[in-house]
Amino acid sequence: MAHQPKLQAEQLRVLRGGREVLSGVSFEVARGEVYGLLGGNGAGKSTTLSTFLGFLPITSGRAVVNGLDTSIDLTAARRAMAYLPEAASMYEHLDAHENLHYFLQLAGVGRGESDIDAALDRVSLAGEARTLKLRGYSKGMRQKVAIALAILRDTEILLLDEPTSGLDPTAIDEFHDLVRGLADAGKAILMVTHDVYGACQVADRIGLLRGGKLVDQFAAPAGGRIETETVHRAFSAKTNP
Repeated sequence: MAHQPKLQAEQLRVLRGGREVLSGVSFEVARGEVYGLLGGNGAGKSTTLSTFLGFLPITSGRAVVNGLDTSIDLTAARRAMAYLPEAASMYEHLDAHENLHYFLQLAGVGRGESDIDAALDRVSLAGEARTLKLRGYSKGMRQKVAIALAILRDTEILLLDEPTSGLDPTAIDEFHDLVRGLADAGKAILMVTHDVYGACQVADRIGLLRGGKLVDQFAAPAGGRIETETVHRAFSAKTNP
C-alpha cells in the first residue's frame, strides 16, 4: 500500500441547503483494495461518492482520483472510474449483449463479441440469459451486466453504491466473490453500504460514517476478515447528546 492511492478524500466538507452533510472526511483507497464506507441512512455515504463523481460541489477539501483533483480535471478523473449505482439503469427492451454494445459505444470503448462473452462469463451470467430482454431479469442479473460493463471499460477504480441492496443471499455472496476477485486483480474499489456483515465479508478496510463524520476505521488482519461483531457494535452505538 506504499504506492500512490487511487482515491483520496482529503478533509471533505460539503454543505447542502445550508446544512453540513460532510464534515472533514478523509480516507484513501489503494490499488488492489476494497474500502467499505459504512453508515446508516443520512450518514453521508452517497454524498461522498457524489463528490468523487463531480455531482456535488465541494465546500472545502479535495476529492482526488488517480492523482487528479476532481475540481480541476473532472473529465480525466471520471475516465478512470466506473460507477455502479444501487439501481443500474439499462434498456429493458435490449438483451445483455445489446446493452453492453450500446454503453461501450457511448463510452468510446471498442469490444468484440468474444470480449463481451468473456466478461459475462466472469460475472457468471448464464448463457441462456444473455439473449433475453432485460425486462425479464432479476436485480442480481442486472447487477452482473452492470459489473460486466465496468470490466469491459477496464477502469482502474470502481465506485459501488449499495450494490447488494435487494439481492438474495446467494446473489450477495456471488457479488462479493466477484468484487473480491476484481480487487485481487488490481482494481481499487470504494463500496458504500449499510450492510455490516457484507462490508466485513469483502472489505480490506472499513470507514464508519455517522452524521457526516468518519468516526472509526477498521482493517482486516493479514489473511483474515474484519470482525463483524466489533464493527456492528460501533455501528449500533449511539452518539452522545
